[in-house]
Parts: sequence; structure tokens; C-alpha cells
Amino acid sequence: MQITVIGRHLEATDALKQYATERFKRLDKYLPKNYAATITLSVVKKVHHIAEAMIKADGVLIQASEETEEMYSSIDLLFEKIERRVRKYKEKITDHKHATKVSEMANVAQAASHPEDRIPQIIKTKRFDLKPMVPDEAVMQMELLDKPFFIFTNASSGHVNVIYRRKDGNVGLIEPAM
Repeated sequence: MQITVIGRHLEATDALKQYATERFKRLDKYLPKNYAATITLSVVKKVHHIAEAMIKADGVLIQASEETEEMYSSIDLLFEKIERRVRKYKEKITDHKHATKVSEMANVAQAASHPEDRIPQIIKTKRFDLKPMVPDEAVMQMELLDKPFFIFTNASSGHVNVIYRRKDGNVGLIEPAM
């Protein structure tokens, strides 16, 4: 287990580092021994105290962030959010071991496009490995990352698929037509 606490726009004091580290050590009971957690503490305009965490454990990424007016509160809320996600992940892993079930998702909504005055530009590029997984596992990974979509390689077809959160709260699956 490796926990790193970083300060951005503030000095991460030993007390803050120790507090965050002790809180996140409680995840040991849920995660494998070789997990790594990076906790970033930052302040914006002296009133927005932001705590962010990224945990890597056996190829799974779990991210979250919290913002309050006090750094210790941000760390507490962040830990609670991460702990809920880790527990949920652990429960789903246990369920997958006992019965693997691939659910079919239908009615993929088309995104409505609105013409803009300006042409959007690509300002950031990310590269990452696509892990083969079933759609249910991709939904779980999307929830753990707290992202609106997730790209993955479908283990059954071998094609790149996209899982996304719909406005009605459900999840959509985009598959290429071959």
C-alpha cells in the first residue's frame, strides 16, 4: 500500500498529510495490498478547499473529489465517497465471482447536436489501454471513476464499445455496426 499526499497551491503540512493518510489506510480491508492512492489537496481563492483522490488497485482506477470551506472536512467527505465506491466495487466483484451475467442494453439515444458559432478545438488528448471486459464491468468502472462515459474493449466481440450515462439516469451502450 502506497499513499501519497500532494499539496497544490498550499503547503501540505505534516498534520494534513498524516490525517489524510490515516483516513485512507482504512481502505486496506477492501483493497489488495499493492494499491496506490494519490491524494491531492488544493485551495482556490482561499475559500474553496478541494481534496481529490485517485486509487489504482489491480488495474482498476477509482477517482473522486470533494470541495468545502475547510480542508479537513473535504478530506472526510472525500474518504466517505471513496469508501462507498470501494465497498460497492468489492460487492460487485464478489457477485461477479458467483454468477457472471451479461445484461443487454437497448435504445441507445442519439445525441442532439446544436450548431455553434465557433468550431470546437481539441485541447486535451488522453491515451490509455483498453482492457477487455463485459459491459456490466464497464458500467461498474464508469461509476468508480465518476465519469459520464467509459470506453472499453468488449470481451465477447473484441470491438471497442462506449458506455455512457443517460439524462434519465440509465446507461447506454454504443457498439460499432460490423
